[in-house]
Amino acid sequence: MEILLRESDGKDFYFPVNPEEIRISRGKGYETVNILSLGEFDFPTGEKVKEIAFSSFFPAAYDSYCNYKDIPDPLEAMQTLTKMTASKQPVRLIITETPVNVLVLISAHDTTFKGGEPGDVYFDLTARTWREVKVHTKVAPTTTASATKQATKTARADTKKPAKTYVVRSGDSLSKIAKLELGNSSKWQAIYNLNKKMIGPDPNKIKPGQKLVMPS
Repeated sequence: MEILLRESDGKDFYFPVNPEEIRISRGKGYETVNILSLGEFDFPTGEKVKEIAFSSFFPAAYDSYCNYKDIPDPLEAMQTLTKMTASKQPVRLIITETPVNVLVLISAHDTTFKGGEPGDVYFDLTARTWREVKVHTKVAPTTTASATKQATKTARADTKKPAKTYVVRSGDSLSKIAKLELGNSSKWQAIYNLNKKMIGPDPNKIKPGQKLVMPS
């Protein structure tokens, strides 16, 4: 299992050590209304924003419990999480081998330094699922047909989803990327076909830093 945060520019931030547990909180919102002579009543207002929380640490040096050898510097890793927490832009939280693949806002992360483990940085992280605010507008009755048609074209262009990309990391292969991004390692050929010009004739020779276009 791998846990990562993907920023809007396609850059991935991997957590080197898996937590012992991942907590997912769901709930329904209620509004309490006080009715004179009858008392208080609770009225459901819809599902609350879901929270995903886990605790782990960034080790100062690689050990067998790490998911990969190229681990980040603990202080730099915490600075990255601090930057994500302060940002108003959502990031995508992906936990492989689970259904978790959602846009979130990092709502909180706490840091702990332990005296007996110099260099290691422990943390508690909480993420809240992000919901896009959708605003519906109506076309004024006096709008001409040509203007309405143009507005429709513009709206369609704005809502077109950009192509999903993946930035190659050290140790990656097309089959590994296909498993992570598409859920099936056998789909590596589809990734190769879209990026053949960049990769070249040998699909096994992908390089770190290459930005691959993912199949829709």
